Order: sequence, then C-alpha cells, then structure tokens
Amino acid sequence: MPIETAPAPLKTFEQFIEENFGDGDEEKPWHVVLLDDDHHTYDYVIEMLNKIFGYSLRKAFLMACEVDEKKRVIVWTGHLEKAEAYQEEIHDYGPDWRMESSKGSMTAVLERAP
Repeated sequence: MPIETAPAPLKTFEQFIEENFGDGDEEKPWHVVLLDDDHHTYDYVIEMLNKIFGYSLRKAFLMACEVDEKKRVIVWTGHLEKAEAYQEEIHDYGPDWRMESSKGSMTAVLERAP
C-alpha cells in the first residue's frame, strides 16, 4: 500500500519572485561617501569634486564644508559599477600638494543606499 504524503505548501508570490529572480538588491543604488581627514585642504576637496564629478565650485564647496563638519559626505549615488569607478578615481587622485602632511588621496567608501 503506497504511503501518502501531504502536498508541498504553496509559495507566496514574493517567495516565488525572490527564489527565481533575486530580491532586487542588485538594482538598489550605492552611495560614494567621502571621509574627512586632516591632510587635505578645502581647495583640494573642491578641485577633486569638480574634476571627477563635474560639480560646480559652489556645490563642491558645500560638500567640502559638510565633510569637514560631519566627517563624511555623500558625493554620488547610483549603480554599483559606476560607484566603484568613482571610488577608484578618488583614491587615485593623489596627495594635496598644498599640505606637507598629505601623503595620499582622500578615502571614499561605498554604502548601500536605503
């Protein structure tokens, strides 16, 4: 006599989508966050943001003020690949020639946007 088994419970639509198509996280944007330090001048930050992102001097100045005051500022948000490229450009920008203590570029980290 065959043993009967209960049918598997039905999945919710959300479970089906997540199992078959992922949770969509890969589409969520990423922040490029510039971190403050004591080895780069306002002029350096303004110049770098203008050159890398094409920001106006006013916008770059406001971001320089924010990174100085809050110790971090979101400088760009978008797809991961572009965020990684911008992070690399920041890390490759080089030291601030205006400060003897500046030995390298500023630091930027990537954070998932909410």
